[in-house]
Amino acid sequence: MATIKEIAELAGVSVTTVSRVLNFDDTLNVQDETKRRVFEAADRLEYQIKDKKRKKKKLKLGLFCSYSPEEELEDTFYLSIRIAVEKKLDKEGFKKVIVTSEDTADNLAKLDGIICLGTFSKGIVERIRGFHKPAVFIDAVGDVELFDSIVVNLKHAVTKVMDYLVDAGHEKIAFIGGRDVDSDGKEIVDMRMPIYSHYLEEKNLFHEEYIQIGGFTPKHGYRMGKELLALEDRPTAIFCANDSLAIGCYKAVQEAMLRVPEDISVVGFNDISMTKYLVPPLTTVHVPMDFMGEEAVNMLAERIYTNREISMKVSVPAKLVIRESVSRRKDENNI
Repeated sequence: MATIKEIAELAGVSVTTVSRVLNFDDTLNVQDETKRRVFEAADRLEYQIKDKKRKKKKLKLGLFCSYSPEEELEDTFYLSIRIAVEKKLDKEGFKKVIVTSEDTADNLAKLDGIICLGTFSKGIVERIRGFHKPAVFIDAVGDVELFDSIVVNLKHAVTKVMDYLVDAGHEKIAFIGGRDVDSDGKEIVDMRMPIYSHYLEEKNLFHEEYIQIGGFTPKHGYRMGKELLALEDRPTAIFCANDSLAIGCYKAVQEAMLRVPEDISVVGFNDISMTKYLVPPLTTVHVPMDFMGEEAVNMLAERIYTNREISMKVSVPAKLVIRESVSRRKDENNI
């Protein structure tokens, strides 16, 4: 069997360099061309590399959440993703460091990368750029040329909901959504609403009075649900931008002495854990929150380990989960 010395002579490098290259020494600073010559020489001489697994550095990753713990409890979508991220970090043995908008590049210098979860203004994204660290955004894009991101394919998901309601005979479909205001005071548009509007406009079924925009919590769903139910020509179905809004909407329907789904159908979004226990169980869109959290950690770790320069955007499909909160409308002409 060939020796390290013979490989060194063939590759034109030192014995020490050959040893460190063949053992995948992360601290070795040599050009890729040198590594290539070493591996080619070892292959030509049929050198048997010892079965040693390359040890990967345990990463120190920042977690930057735009929502406070109190806000997470009101709408548990981001809470679920954050928990998935933290479990994955723990499983991989990575160290977690909480990052805020008050941090600077200096006090984050020892971080290997940053996971950003939530909604971020242009100003905050600019600050994250200034940290000079690889980053991945969950449920947001950030800077498409610089950062990785993992998002839900909202067009596909909303279209599935609208197709389902229209196929069930609903023509009076309302939308309850929320609004976020970034740190620059600018409103962040929930893209579910324009997708919903465009869908109904194409079918000549759009009614502007059926759109209610407020917050994302159950109390907002309750208030906006009451306003829709008070309309003289009320909708027959309500599509809620998240499940928390749908929960509040349920209460509004019950207080109006109406029934879900006999009098009004309700659809949510996200499929948080409690939706299957509502009465009736809520039809909603299942977003793979655990997958998004875990995959964000995988994407960031891979980028750090391989020094990948090209950013990636992963668009995750969501699945319509049909339960019992939507009724099929009868053809009024045949009653």
